[in-house]
This record gives sequence, C-alpha cells and structure tokens, in this order.
Amino acid sequence: MKPKITLVLSGGGARGIAHIGVIEELERCGYEIASVTGTSMGALVGGVYADDAMTPFKEWMLSLDRRKVFSLVDFTLSRSGLIKGDKVFNKMKDFIPDTPIEELRIPYAAVAVDLINSREVVFREGSLFDAIRASVSIPSVLTPVKTSDGLLVDGGVLNNIPTNHAPRVPGDLLVAVNVNAKIPVRLPEISREEGEKQKRAYQKKMEEFYSHLHKILPQGPAEKKPQSNEETMGYFNLIDTTISLMTYSLAQKSLLHYAPDVLIEVSRDACGTYDFYKAVELVEMGREATTSALNHFES
Repeated sequence: MKPKITLVLSGGGARGIAHIGVIEELERCGYEIASVTGTSMGALVGGVYADDAMTPFKEWMLSLDRRKVFSLVDFTLSRSGLIKGDKVFNKMKDFIPDTPIEELRIPYAAVAVDLINSREVVFREGSLFDAIRASVSIPSVLTPVKTSDGLLVDGGVLNNIPTNHAPRVPGDLLVAVNVNAKIPVRLPEISREEGEKQKRAYQKKMEEFYSHLHKILPQGPAEKKPQSNEETMGYFNLIDTTISLMTYSLAQKSLLHYAPDVLIEVSRDACGTYDFYKAVELVEMGREATTSALNHFES
C-alpha cells in the first residue's frame, strides 16, 4: 500500500498552473493526498483542490487566452500595487464556493507575509478566499490585503516552499513541488505559424499594458516621456526578476533545512510569471515532472 502524501506547492505565478498536472498524476499513480500546503499560486491550486473544485478550475484555466487574461486585469492608481485583483477573484467565485478552511475535505494551509509585523501568517482556518487572496499578493503588483493590525502580501517573500508548515501524518510521504527550479525547460512543440501569430497578439496586448503601467507609476521630471516601451518594460521586468531571485534563494535554503522525500521540479524558464494563457502546456509539464520524480523515487 502506498503512503499518503503530504503535499507542498510553491508559488511561481503562471508556472503554478503546473501544480494541476502534478496533482492529477499523483492521483493517477494511486497516491492519496492527505493534506496540501501552499504559497501564492500553490495556495490557490491547493485550495481549489482541497475544496474539491479542481475540475471547473482547470477548465477555466485551460480556456484562458491572452485576450481573456488581459480582460481580468483591473489596474489601480494605488501606489501599493498595480492590480486590484477583484476581477479575477470575482470570476473565480462564479464556480468556486468560498468554503471555511476548517470545513475542507483535507487539511489545508496557505502562507502569506505580514509586512507591518515582519512575520509569516499561516491560514489554517477562516475564509478560503481571504487566505488565497493574501497569499497571492505579489508585492508592487497585486494590492496587499489590509487586516486590523497588518498588511499581508505574497508568502513567497519569506517562504516560497513552506514544507515546515505542512501538517504531517504517520508514515506519510512529504512531496514538495518547486516551479522555480534552475533546470532546463522542455516546452511542448508548437507550429511556427501559430507561434508567430500568438507572439504578435501578445506583443500588442503587452504594449497596451505597459502604456497603462507607465501612466500610473511614479515618475521623476526626466521620466515623463519614456523613449520607448522597452524602457517601461525594463522597469516592470526589474520588479519581477528581483522578486524571482529573492524567492529562489530563500527556497533553496528552505529545501536544505526541510528536505522533502520527493522533490518535483518545473523549470523557472517554463514561462513568464504572468503567462497564464499557457495553461495547456504547463499542466503537461507538471505531469511529466511528477512522472520523472516518482520514477526516480520508486526505482
């Protein structure tokens, strides 16, 4: 009889969609997931799974193209974040009920960080949506969540692979999924014609995005008229790259102190942080990474 799995899912933006493939492959191989703990996108996918809403969630993710992704972006003039996140979370409420965490079918935990009190916050009870919303609040991108005495942002700021917060059961198998691994990426093949078509459509939307971004970002006197979209894109990418490097470094240290029995890895180069329209190939990457890790563990 196979051991039960204590599952830990990392953050990683759109790359976290690979968690869907991981979960499906674990179950296909006959493993029972006893609990799930996650940060950021890992908290989202893990919460959906614990709430028994994976099927409608997956169908929605697979339906997203570039146009739909951008339609869910609600910009804000707030200097604490560029996107409110209300649109996407309101859309999710159409097919995922907000269940109290203590009533989920398996134990669940989501990790966020309180900037005011400089500490991790682990949600084990209360509103599932509130927990997920706090855990996915990427600093400077999604607006943070205010509490009575704190300000909550993405858990990856301090703990992107929260194995230390995972509830354990006797004889379990601790499985961690890292979607920011420094390994080569293997992308599914796509026709050159279709690839160029998607690239052109994406570039057009990104130009619109960065144009709006430039309007709401604070600028100095010499920055009122950027020379090109590339400069604005560079500023935004700087934020993304800085956060990614920080979370990667902290995750490596966490894995040394709280080593899992099985580590499933997806390349950090699999896609950009906000490439949610690549759900089909990301789910498959998660599936393949799980097969590889299990084969190594079971051999």
